[in-house]
Amino acid sequence: MFHLRRHWGTLVASLSRRPPRVEVCASFATGPRQYDGTFYEFRTYIIQPAKMNEFLENTNKHIHLRTAHSELVGYWRQEFGGVMNKVFHIWKYDNFAHRAQVREALAKDKEWQEKYISLNLPFMVQQKNEITYLVPWCKIVKPPKEGVYELVTFQMKPGGPALWGEHFQKAVNTHIQVGYSKLIGVFHTEYGTLNRVHVLWWTETADSRAAGRHRSHEDARVVAAVRESCNHLKSHENMLLIPAPFSPLK
Repeated sequence: MFHLRRHWGTLVASLSRRPPRVEVCASFATGPRQYDGTFYEFRTYIIQPAKMNEFLENTNKHIHLRTAHSELVGYWRQEFGGVMNKVFHIWKYDNFAHRAQVREALAKDKEWQEKYISLNLPFMVQQKNEITYLVPWCKIVKPPKEGVYELVTFQMKPGGPALWGEHFQKAVNTHIQVGYSKLIGVFHTEYGTLNRVHVLWWTETADSRAAGRHRSHEDARVVAAVRESCNHLKSHENMLLIPAPFSPLK
């Protein structure tokens, strides 16, 4: 019995000298959390081919009625890529309550309804929208002068930024380093097709963009970064966009 007591006393003393146990906690988040409520609505309209010019002229004339309610980031017509006779525009909102207030106010805006909606709605074949957030490592940047834009849309494999975010950011940064185009913004979808990322680029002309693409294909940094990012990619597509005269982003 004496030996058992001595052994037990030694064990207790040993345990009391050990450092406190560290609790290990794992996060279930699949990427950086969205703390900023600001979001961007991507709106795409397909217009009757014979009515595109009339649609844009009427929009140019009355867009001030719409921008009186919320901020227009940019407005473009599609030049190349996918379905033709398309216009694409981005609107900024503080949060979902803000958007709901704006939509309600527009519905009650008699001048907007009569001068714009009633005239342009018959020209629209299809409307589509997506709700997107800027990725945490990107802010919208204005280009140095007027030019053309390229919207590249990436459909990523499910899993979120925790799986593909680092490689995707590296691929974008290597394209920036080549210097043939300027990054305007990187957006990920909240409503619409999920696991989708939109990258908006600016370049001076379509020809300068083409020449820059050829350079990037021969740049070892770009090739390596794109190869890593492609492991998480399902598909991607792009559009060349021409800014409308009234677009804030030119």
